[in-house]
Amino acid sequence: MKLLKIFLSRLVIYMTIILFQAIYLLFVAYRLVEYNQLIHLFFIILSYSIAIYLVSKDENTNYKIAWIIAILVLPDIGGLLYILIGNKRPSFLLRNKLLPGIEKMNALRHQDEQIKKTIINKKTISLDYLISQHFPIYKNTDTIYYSLGDYNYRDMLADLRNAKHFIFMEYFIVSKGLMFDTIFEILREKVKEGVDVRFIYDDFGSVSTIPFKFKQKLQSWGIKCVAFNRFVPLFSISQNHRDHRKICVIDGYIGYSGGFNIADEYINAKERFGHWKDTGIRLEGDAVWSLTTMFLSTFYAYYPDLEEDVDAFRPHVHHPEPFKGNGYVLPYGDEPLDDEWVGENVYLNLITHASREIMIMTPYFIIDDTMLKSLTLAAKNGVRVKVFTPHIPDKRLVFRVTRSYYYQLIKAGIEVYEYTPGFLHAKVMMVDRKIATVGTINFDYRSLYLHFECNTLLYQCHCIDAIYQDFKNLEYVSQRMTIEETWHYKVGIIEAFLRLISPLL
Repeated sequence: MKLLKIFLSRLVIYMTIILFQAIYLLFVAYRLVEYNQLIHLFFIILSYSIAIYLVSKDENTNYKIAWIIAILVLPDIGGLLYILIGNKRPSFLLRNKLLPGIEKMNALRHQDEQIKKTIINKKTISLDYLISQHFPIYKNTDTIYYSLGDYNYRDMLADLRNAKHFIFMEYFIVSKGLMFDTIFEILREKVKEGVDVRFIYDDFGSVSTIPFKFKQKLQSWGIKCVAFNRFVPLFSISQNHRDHRKICVIDGYIGYSGGFNIADEYINAKERFGHWKDTGIRLEGDAVWSLTTMFLSTFYAYYPDLEEDVDAFRPHVHHPEPFKGNGYVLPYGDEPLDDEWVGENVYLNLITHASREIMIMTPYFIIDDTMLKSLTLAAKNGVRVKVFTPHIPDKRLVFRVTRSYYYQLIKAGIEVYEYTPGFLHAKVMMVDRKIATVGTINFDYRSLYLHFECNTLLYQCHCIDAIYQDFKNLEYVSQRMTIEETWHYKVGIIEAFLRLISPLL
């Protein structure tokens, strides 16, 4: 019965339809090639033209190499495949739908020049670069770091129950269970109290986990709901661009983000891959405005006719008293609608400017040569680099790619650890024990180039000590990998092949 339910699920049915489309397109293409020599010649010229175009294209090198090899191996249809699924840029329809809201919200985020003048390490935290991308840095924001999603969930429930005016939530995965039932019962009650509740979920991320007619049910309760980039069974690159953000904003001055979704494994109420280690961040104060505007930039794309005063959602509207807080807080986002890979650029800049120590938590470690060289060069320059990954994987092929990097990292002097109790889903990076970034951006191609993401950069905040302690505690329960244990990952044929095609996965 369980197996039948899986085969009849929306995800399996849609993926089967897409697979049949791919097979049919390939069959038609090959028949055309065999039928007419001119058509064959056209496809060959198309393939080689695209291969030459990719050489000069401003694109990730590993991604270009993977596609050039695919095109040269399959010259009859390689060019056609690239046109159908190779371009990482979002579809024209998705771009036109989202850009107006993004541009509108970008215009509402401004940098306080007095705050900027007080910062010493502007280059280290990519300050001017992030400001140019419309992400200002704030003071007057209290921060709490959560070393487990369990703790984050507890505090978020309390804040949701105390909401008086509005609740904005945006998540990649929504799955039925204890966490789902508890949160949506609170949201339903809040709507009855007159609270404005809005909810965004990614349609693909939740395709096999949400109840039937989920969006309609939420709307019947009075919740304004968005299913981001509806997943339709089409053989198209447009299905690749997902909303991977995790944002919760309450009354404009309380915000949550991190790696956790709305599913029981994130709070260890259900065991899937051993103990689930995730992290989160709570903001209270001025910096929540950036989370609010990131949420609204997507929301307004699906409610374009909604006329309202956006300033009504600013932090001080429902909290007129001055905010407490220490240090500097900079929430920032990334999206594939432009040629700015903000998430990757911030990571690279932190690595480049590190002088003593770099520590990274990531569930997936699938990086390009630039990132790999930056990390290994930092280690060779005397910076202590530690990378923490899961011991129990959620995706076995992706895990094999992650492990394929171990040998090179360890050989360069980088310490690699696997979280032995289970699955490590956290996305955290700390540099020199004074700067950290916490959020949704993985060290993989999807997060860095395809998805809509968000992180929070923390500088000189008290919660930096909590993040540092979390890394130390993580080291105690993790297994340090040795070069003797990892050499076979480097020379494995399967690993080599997976590394080659990893930008296309």
